[in-house]
Amino acid sequence: MEQAELDNIREQFDGEVRRRFPDAPIARVEVLQYGDDPEIEPGQLLGRIVVDAQGATDEDGKEERGQRLEAFRDAHRAAIHELRQDLDKLPYPAILELTVSGEVTEPPEGGGPVRRGPRMRMGGGRTMGGPEGPMTPVMARVGPEDLETLDTLITVGIATSRAEAVRWALARIRERPAYEQLRARTREIEELKSQF
Repeated sequence: MEQAELDNIREQFDGEVRRRFPDAPIARVEVLQYGDDPEIEPGQLLGRIVVDAQGATDEDGKEERGQRLEAFRDAHRAAIHELRQDLDKLPYPAILELTVSGEVTEPPEGGGPVRRGPRMRMGGGRTMGGPEGPMTPVMARVGPEDLETLDTLITVGIATSRAEAVRWALARIRERPAYEQLRARTREIEELKSQF
């Protein structure tokens, strides 16, 4: 994405957030793209609203911050829904994230985990699916090499998301003759186990 286009989206998102939540305790508004956060996929945007924790200390912990985030969501449910719908109109898939100040930190030198506190994410209204029928969500943590592999499949156009890239890779495994042999062996083992 061109920097000018990203800057324009950031300006529009900030303006919409300020217009829809005029008196809300918002610390900052961000629009992130692939590379800004490991959870953002190639071609995807994340619109983040950081709610001001207003005096919550580390001693208050996640519970206090979580309560503030829930109170913000409950007080602005309709405006959040409308903002989510506006993000669906962008030419890029976008996620809306609500979090509280003091909970998103930059990774330390040399990488490492990013400390995250309470947050709420609302994915895009675009649905993925197809002839496969109902799908079961699966959460998996992958290492840097696997993440690079998934993102490469997206970049070259084989998949449109990391989830789709995983489904594509699993379909390639099912096409191999050895996979059918594994399934047959599994059925044999299940039959033997049932005899005990």
